[in-house]
Amino acid sequence: MAVRARGGRLPPEVNRCLYVRNLPFNISSEEMYDIFGKFGAIRQIRQGVSKETRGTAYIVYEDIYDAKTAVEHLSGFNVANRYLIVLYYNTAKQNKKVSTREKEEELRKMQEKYGVDGEQHAREQAQGKRG
Repeated sequence: MAVRARGGRLPPEVNRCLYVRNLPFNISSEEMYDIFGKFGAIRQIRQGVSKETRGTAYIVYEDIYDAKTAVEHLSGFNVANRYLIVLYYNTAKQNKKVSTREKEEELRKMQEKYGVDGEQHAREQAQGKRG
């Protein structure tokens, strides 16, 4: 890859891992490396193989700027009459699911520890605000 200016701040959603949808079901790993490898060194490609994940892949680049370039050039790219959807993998969405469960569990433990009935407390708060 040619050396590029790497100044400036990247948006927070930009990362090295891409999520690709609408791939032809019969695309080979070699074809994936040919298409996505033009934009930089690839660390890993994982293609969906189950009924629910066919036509999708995760692609991890060595360099975040190469991933950004791939998104810019390959979103909407036509492969075997299918237009690729190339997105940054959203780790925040995955972390949010875990974080919410953890917070709920932490809240439940605190309520047990201090003898607080969450529903009763909510009712008392609602009545206090009205009265």
